[in-house]
Formats: sequence, C-alpha cells, structure tokens
Amino acid sequence: MSAEVERFFSEQSPLATEVASFRPRAQQREMALAVAEAIRDNAILVVEAGTGTGKTFAYLVPALLAGGKVIISTGTKNLQDQLFQKDLPMVRDALKAPVSVALLKGRSNYVCHYHLARTESDGMFKTREDIRHLGKIKSYAKVSDSGDKSGLADVPENAAIWMQVTSTRDNCLGQECPNHKECFVLKARTEAMKADIVVVNHHLFFADVMLRDEGVAELLPACNTVIFDEAHQLPETASLFFGETLSTTLLLDLAHDTRVEAAVSAKDFAQLPKACDEMDKAARDLRLVFKKEGRMPATATESFKEFAPALKILGEKLAQLCGLLEKQAERSEGLENCWQRAQALSQQLAKWQTGDEPDQVRWLEVFHHSLQLNTTPLSIAEIFEKQIGGSARAWIFTSATLAVKQDFSHYQGEMGLLKARTACWDSPFNYAEQALLYVPANLPEPNSEGYTEAVVQAALPLIEASQGRAFLLFTSLRAMQRAHEILQAEFDRRGWDYPLLLQGEGSRNELLTRFRTLGNAVLLGSQSFWEGVDVRGEALSLVIIDKLPFATPDDPVLAARIAQLNKQGRNAFMEYQLPRAIITLKQGAGRLIRDETDRGVLMICDPRLISKPYGKRIWQSLPPMKRTRVEAEAVDFFKSVPH
Repeated sequence: MSAEVERFFSEQSPLATEVASFRPRAQQREMALAVAEAIRDNAILVVEAGTGTGKTFAYLVPALLAGGKVIISTGTKNLQDQLFQKDLPMVRDALKAPVSVALLKGRSNYVCHYHLARTESDGMFKTREDIRHLGKIKSYAKVSDSGDKSGLADVPENAAIWMQVTSTRDNCLGQECPNHKECFVLKARTEAMKADIVVVNHHLFFADVMLRDEGVAELLPACNTVIFDEAHQLPETASLFFGETLSTTLLLDLAHDTRVEAAVSAKDFAQLPKACDEMDKAARDLRLVFKKEGRMPATATESFKEFAPALKILGEKLAQLCGLLEKQAERSEGLENCWQRAQALSQQLAKWQTGDEPDQVRWLEVFHHSLQLNTTPLSIAEIFEKQIGGSARAWIFTSATLAVKQDFSHYQGEMGLLKARTACWDSPFNYAEQALLYVPANLPEPNSEGYTEAVVQAALPLIEASQGRAFLLFTSLRAMQRAHEILQAEFDRRGWDYPLLLQGEGSRNELLTRFRTLGNAVLLGSQSFWEGVDVRGEALSLVIIDKLPFATPDDPVLAARIAQLNKQGRNAFMEYQLPRAIITLKQGAGRLIRDETDRGVLMICDPRLISKPYGKRIWQSLPPMKRTRVEAEAVDFFKSVPH
C-alpha cells in the first residue's frame, strides 16, 4: 500500500486534479505513510501534525486504500459535517474508491416520531415560537430521509422545542415504541452498520463505549481502524463519560414525562402527578441551596447547611415516585420506561451520597437553572487502555497539538497509550518569515490587580498598527468582559472605528462570519475561540493572549488529580499542569497562521513566559517564530504586511 500512498501525494496525484488547493507536502506524505503502516500492523499511532500539513487527507487516503471498516471520530458536529459532506467525497472521488460512507450523531440530533406526537397532543408550549417551530418540524419529519435536525435550517439548533421532539437514552422506548419501524435513530444506525466509513464525534464515541447506547458499540466489533481527529480533546471527553453525572434536569425531565404518560394511561391515579410535583419541587429546592454558579468538591457542601436535608428530601420524593410508578408500570410502555428511569436515578443518587472511592472525585457544578452531582475518575488511563486493548485493529490519534517539545509522554500517560508509536511533523508554513512572537516588557504579574488594564494598554499600539484585524483570547470570561469595557472606551476616545465583537453576542459561527466580512474587526473571545476557528488571510493578523492558560486550581477534578500526583511523590506541576497549559496555548497560537500567505504577530502578555524557568519550555513548544520584547519591532512587523 505504501507505493500507492506515495503516488497519491506526488505532483501527478489524482488529488492535484480534484482539489484546487492541493500542494504536495513532505509532511503530509510522511504522515500518510505512518498511518498506512499503523493500519497494516493493527498498531496504535499518536501523531502531531502542525497547521497546514493537511492531516485530514493524510489519514483519509490510507484509510480508504486499506479497505475494511473505518470509524472516524471528530471533535465537533461541525467537523463531522465537513468531513462527511466535503472532505470524504473529495478523496473518495480522487481515489475512485468504491466505499460507502455514513454519518452517525447522538440521538438528540434526530426527530423522534413518538415524542413529536406526544408533544403535539400534550399541547404544553412555553412560547408561540414553539408552536410555529413544531409545525415546521412535523412537516420536515414527513419528508426527511434522515430526520437530522441540522437539515431543518428554519428552526435554530438551540430552539427549546427540540428537547421535546427528540429522544434521550432515558426516555427512548426502544423495541416497545409504536414508531419503532420508522425511527430515524435506528435508520442512521442501520446505515452505519452497512457503511465502510462511519463518521462520529468524540461525545458519541465515548457515550457509546461506556453506555452501549448510540450504536457505536455495535460498529466496533466489525471495525478495522479507528481514527480520532482533534485527539487533544479526548482526555476531557473521556473523563466526562468514564464518570457519572446526575443532574436536576434529568429529574425534572422524569417528572415531566411521567405527567404526560400518566395523563394518557393513568388518568384515574391522581397520586402520580402529585408525586411528580413533589419530586419536581425537591429537585428545584436542591438547586436553590446555592446562590452562585460554579464548581466545588463534595466536601465543600458541608458549609451549606441546607444541602444535606434538601438532598435527603429529594431522595425520599424520588423513592416515593419510584414506588408509585412500579404499581402503574404495566399500563403502558411509557410508564414502564419512567419506572425504569426512576429506579436508575434513585440508585445513582444513593451512590453519590454514600460513595467516596479512593480513585474517584465527587464534585458539584451549579448552573443557572440546574445542579449536577458528578463522580469523575482521577485517571482515565487504565479504563481507556482496557477499552482499546484485546482487539486486532489500528487506533490513530491525531491533532495539531499533542506534544510538548515533540515529547508525547504527557498525552500517552494520560490516555494509557504508553506502547503507542509516535510521530511529529512541524507545520510546512514558514513561521520564521511569516510570524513574530511578541512578549511585552514591564507587565505586572498576572494575578495582580489591574493586570487586564495593563494588557489592554500594551495591546492598543499593536491593534492600531494591524488596523484592527485582531483576536484577543482570554483565560477567563471576567477578564474578557473587563477588557471589552476598556477597549470600548479607548476606541471611542481615540476615534477608532474598528468594530468590536464579543463572544456571546451571537453564535460562534455568526461572529466569525461577521469578523471575516468586516475585514478590520477586533474580536474578544474566551475558551470557545481558542480552537477550531479558521480565519485565513488578512482579516486576522494579530492574536493577543492575556495569560498562559493554566487551568484554575480550584477546579475540583484538577485539584484532586494534583493532590494524588503530589502524594505519589511526583511533580504535578511539571508532569500535568504545565503540559496541559502548553497544549492549550498551542491551540490558541494556532489561530494566527492558517495559510502559506498569512502573516501576523502573536502577542503573549504573560511575563512568566520570560521570568519563570519553565517559560523556555513553553515557547520552545510553539512554532519557530522570530521573538521580540520591543514594542517598536512588533509594530514595524505590520509595515511590511501588504494591505
């Protein structure tokens, strides 16, 4: 297969005729060969390929040439759609490969005929918009082949009505459903079972591996190759699914669904809706114990005297509802399903109350309308190693950011991939000519008062020199909001007309479209703009990062992992916190140069990059740019940028 792979990345490649932007790149060819060898040997391969390598083609070509069944898992649904609709058909046509392709998403992406009918007959709508949307969804369900909500542009993906017309793992009736034969989820799974290439996303993959729920578990036995793109996201996603979460939202959903089912199948049993109301109230009361949103370890609840009694009452009300449902379960499939859910939630709640496993951390997260009780493993390495062991198939993990100075030991240790092959290719872009790393002199320590003000003042000369066209990336929402206020005032005072865009003022896609169209905008973003954002050309010529992105030490999972490493006599900072911060920083820095003609300045404001011994390790992990601490040199860089 190697010779064939070589041919597809040469000057005469069929890709060159099919894909206008295709350029033969040594890094891409070498990565494709490494992937081909891993597939041939059923090996585990961890690959970092810098921006511009073309890693999607580098894994698609050998995967399609090798034959067999392939699962490709991506970081987001957007990437999933791009792979399925654009990249895969392009490569398939170029290779003339007779392969079938399927897209599989989580069940909440597909209209559920049963819940659509129930919602319509139930008639409980919060807004008139819900009623309008319901009509459109009903018409769509009649004509759509897939039932995928992304195919109905007229109803926003975040519209509240979707929750009522899709199913969850809990409220799906499975084989007992009267609409079983026309189910969109089952249709998607059946197509995935038949297809040669199946595109999923990380959430779906791990939900399934753990819960055996979404159809991937059925695909795995027949699968020859699994490819994880954007693999740097896996530790976070796997931690989420290898633990357990119980939320007040799940309890409120149970109460709602039981009421709806009781109204149809148990009208004569008045105790049931009453028990739903009581459990509903107990769940809401538990959330109201906390005044502020945020995360905390389970031990912190001791300082909230109302928490333990409220949790006890919730347990009692849930048990009471469970008992009543048991008596009525045989009256309908829907009530049977509610009883099963109530039992499972009751057991989960009891387990969270009593449990303190040494290898797990219990913690809470308070949201605006809900409360989550979480249990997370301190390490996912062993669990994941078991999941991928014992099967003859290839596992490929790839991203632009997995290594620290070309060393993968942090990622391998975290994911249990110690025996994996590793390979690293730098970006083919000429960073030495195209980019400049600027660390301003004389900035205060990042934890000092007035730090954000100092960052903005240092940024203003660069924003003026680049004529807007900037991303300002922050490690906290509070700093982002504060910087926005200061910039607004400064722009007004100086009479600058660069449009200011702020994360939250519209969806990420809307903001990016406006940023590209305006051509001279300044966009302020936090976590969601550090990765997966691609702005090519002059519209983005300056990326400013306020602080090194160390995770906040008051995060309960992080704190427990640090404590465990230190207890083992290891250096948690150097082994865990620093590598994670470097990988996140590489993602943020990667927003700047997206094309071989892009040029720009990366401004990292954190003085620790220079003052701390570990700073050198950080900047040596970034692409090889020229470096300066002199403002005038950074400003002059833009004078050579063509406008």
